[in-house]
Amino acid sequence: MARKNIVYGINDKPPTPIMILAGLQHVLTLFGATTLVPLIFGPAMGMNPAQIAFFISCVYFAMGVATLIQTHPKMGSGLPIVQGSSFSFIPSIMTIIGAYKGLGPNVIMQYVGGALISGGLILSGIGYSRLVGYIRKVITPVVIGPTIMAIGFSLASTAIQYNAANYWPVSLIVVACVFIFSLISRNRFMNIFAILASITIAYLVCLFGSLSGLFPAGHAAHVNLAEVANAPWLRLNIFMPWGPPKFSFLAFGAIIAGFFAVMIESIGDYHSCSYASGLDDPDADTISRGIGAEGLNCALAGLFGAVGTTSYTENIGLIGLTGVASRWVVRTGAVILIIMSMIGKLGALIATVPSPVIGGAYIALFGIIGALGIQVLMRADMGSQRNVLIVGFAFLMALGLPGWTEGQQEAFFAFGIPGQMAWAILKTPMAVAGICAAFWDSIVPGTPEERGIGTRLK
Repeated sequence: MARKNIVYGINDKPPTPIMILAGLQHVLTLFGATTLVPLIFGPAMGMNPAQIAFFISCVYFAMGVATLIQTHPKMGSGLPIVQGSSFSFIPSIMTIIGAYKGLGPNVIMQYVGGALISGGLILSGIGYSRLVGYIRKVITPVVIGPTIMAIGFSLASTAIQYNAANYWPVSLIVVACVFIFSLISRNRFMNIFAILASITIAYLVCLFGSLSGLFPAGHAAHVNLAEVANAPWLRLNIFMPWGPPKFSFLAFGAIIAGFFAVMIESIGDYHSCSYASGLDDPDADTISRGIGAEGLNCALAGLFGAVGTTSYTENIGLIGLTGVASRWVVRTGAVILIIMSMIGKLGALIATVPSPVIGGAYIALFGIIGALGIQVLMRADMGSQRNVLIVGFAFLMALGLPGWTEGQQEAFFAFGIPGQMAWAILKTPMAVAGICAAFWDSIVPGTPEERGIGTRLK
């Protein structure tokens, strides 16, 4: 694949107007996807609209800080990578929510914060100590592929049963618009902002229906703007906004699976970003600092009352599309995110998005995530019986074992803390996929070409 000629290199500082507009474009590119993450967790925790709005603001702030750290040449990879709320943590945090749901959203977020801090510090140590170099040896496309597939496809019930099925007509509007803007339209900006534009159109339909009485209060597609009017203009509560973090081995066991997925996903993204930026493949030091920063950022997210962050592939694609690879542009986008996090009414407005709209976006995005796992597998020799068996086994176990594990909670918990951690890990589809694939891929002999080692991401 031919790459776009580089307009601004990684160290170039464009004129201020261009830098601001290009930074805003990065924010808009990730806006739709990254906002969906708190919109998944908020209702699952039992948050009211005001709490969801506040949660969204916390997420934006953590993303901005994380991006500034990751783009720093000494603290992070130094690559122009935007950090956003990660879909990789969805199954893990859903496990934590299920374990502590009766305690209320504030307490749940305290346990999420504790898990992110403990897991983040471990990942940071793995990165900054350069231990990640040894771990890379078992992270091949045969492992990455089914892990990413499990992240996307295991969330089908969240997309359909709990959101889209609440009112299918609105959900299908979102899905149809995504296909039109992404695949049929020849307009470059429609292609870039397909998710955001689709959500906006469906939201306006719901707003019109609500104001006209077509969608009365209590209807799944109803938009209630009262919470926006009541929300404060400025948000200043930044540090531990939900209360002091709480630590438990169950939450830690669940979150480790998310960090495993984040690590393997990020290593691939560093290669993609380097290539899109006109650079050679990243060296070991760049990858080590990047993973170290990923862990540090997640620990800080736990203190800021947010969810874990990771590199955003969508924004790497934007670099390839525009040829603007300046880290200064990305850092400008990070500052914009921090400013947005301080505007309380913005979070409140986003929190009014009805569940069918979100469900339609989920159908598109979760499907894409699963398909990206298939795309990674294309780097390996999937004509090999070895790989077919390993991938098939790992993915089947990812779909089946978590459901069985959930029903055996009492049996697992009888073994104390180790049992709690094992239950949390085996209940997480992506962890099961990654563990199974990594085990057999390391044990069964295979050539580097067969395993996809050294194949460049395109």
